[in-house]
Amino acid sequence: MSHALAQPITELLHQWGPDSPVSMTQSDASDWCAQFTRAHGENFSVLSALLPRASRQDFCAIYAFCRWADDLGDEAQSAEQALQLLAWWRGELQACYAGQPKHPIMIALAPVIARHALPETLFDTLIQAFEWDNRQNRWESLEELTRYCAMSADPVGRLVLAVLGEPRDEPTSQLSDCTCTALQLVNHWQDVRRDLLERDRVYLPKDAWKDIPDFQQRLLLTAQRGWAADLDFLPAYRDMLAKLCDYTEQLFDRGDALLPKISTTSRPVIALFSAGGRGVLNHIRQWDFETCIRRPKMGRVEKLFLVSKAWLSSRMNRNAA
Repeated sequence: MSHALAQPITELLHQWGPDSPVSMTQSDASDWCAQFTRAHGENFSVLSALLPRASRQDFCAIYAFCRWADDLGDEAQSAEQALQLLAWWRGELQACYAGQPKHPIMIALAPVIARHALPETLFDTLIQAFEWDNRQNRWESLEELTRYCAMSADPVGRLVLAVLGEPRDEPTSQLSDCTCTALQLVNHWQDVRRDLLERDRVYLPKDAWKDIPDFQQRLLLTAQRGWAADLDFLPAYRDMLAKLCDYTEQLFDRGDALLPKISTTSRPVIALFSAGGRGVLNHIRQWDFETCIRRPKMGRVEKLFLVSKAWLSSRMNRNAA
């Protein structure tokens, strides 16, 4: 089944979409989510080695929910279809909270919600963010973009802390929010070219580039060509993105204050999120901020180093406990 679940969501909807009746046991649904996660979540499979064994199935269900919702928003044939599918997905979530889950993900998620008392608002906020993403493809200000990131990323961090059994007080949650918002921003800075060419989305906020003449036209020409539209564009682009990256790193710095507040078991997991984001940020800088031309990313060796470091830390913490 894992090979079949590796298909794009547009194909999976034929069997597990709005018009497809699904009947599945709790055990089968959990296995379904685990296979879906292995098929779609390369980074999750790496992270899972750091998770407490008893929590891995719970995280698979949460990952499956988030990935399914994200793909409904991104892979639909039009914004209108995406909004229709996301409305259906909200209905599936509401049925789950009403005690009548139907989709395999919701069947697997129901006991996770009950076990950890996860609020419906966290899941619904994610859906709202993906809806927002399909109603708007340009952002007026960094403040507006940050509000969007707070909806599309911060709930995930709060769900992770809840499943790990960490405190849910607002000061602790806000530190998690800093890291999650920073991770989402890094993803946007990294994917400038791909987002523009594949989805006509520009997450670079207007107040960051408003002083660059004909910015959007020159950005599109640069992305399409793979080299600068003119002699002046890249220096201006680099300067703009450098400032956005500095802002993002400040969020990571603020989020680091979360680590001393959580258990030694959870700390390596949360630290790996931040380390991964900072790693991508460093690659953006190493590529001289030219994300309008190429997509910087960490190599397999660097990822392996970060995971090995986190795994070693987790083993030392367990041995010391």
